[in-house]
Amino acid sequence: MASNPQSTQSMKVAILVTDGFEQIELTGPKDALEQNGYQTVIVSQKPTVQGFHHFDRGTEFDVDLTFDRVDAKDFDAVLLPGGVMNGDQLRVIPEAQRFVRDMDDDGKPIFVICHGGWILVSAGLVDGRTMTSWPTLRDDIINAGGDWIDKDAVVDGNWVSSRKPDDIPAFNQKMLDLLRQKQAGTLQARRGGQQGIGLAG
Repeated sequence: MASNPQSTQSMKVAILVTDGFEQIELTGPKDALEQNGYQTVIVSQKPTVQGFHHFDRGTEFDVDLTFDRVDAKDFDAVLLPGGVMNGDQLRVIPEAQRFVRDMDDDGKPIFVICHGGWILVSAGLVDGRTMTSWPTLRDDIINAGGDWIDKDAVVDGNWVSSRKPDDIPAFNQKMLDLLRQKQAGTLQARRGGQQGIGLAG
């Protein structure tokens, strides 16, 4: 594949959330992205969203762009933080489903943690994929045709998935690895295209 380098400053990562997202699963990857020169854009359905620390309210975050105005062609990757309430609400928003489908159709990186995987199930994208999540999503992923494994960071083609906040350091490393591959034009974005990073064995 021919190299098509682009600067980190020109690469934009959409972060899709609703109220109830697990705050560290937004701020940890967001900080890592920005420290490495990537732009991040918080996308939701209203001007502010409420973060949580498990069951306790955290910080309110300003939203940069609403779902009715977001277009996958304007972004290079998408981050899907977890949180039970967030994951449950996000999965039924048609514009959010369409966005992740469009990103995956274009082979762009998808980074998902914890309950963030629910939207990928509802969008019909999990069939043939290997991924991880919070353990309670295991049956949903398997029933949708996916292969669920219990690892801190799983890479499958253009996807990186992790289970929980403790996995964020490993998740961030794989996330940045994929973005560098995309910059270099070497990302293998096939459905089920294992890269052997973070997989069992």
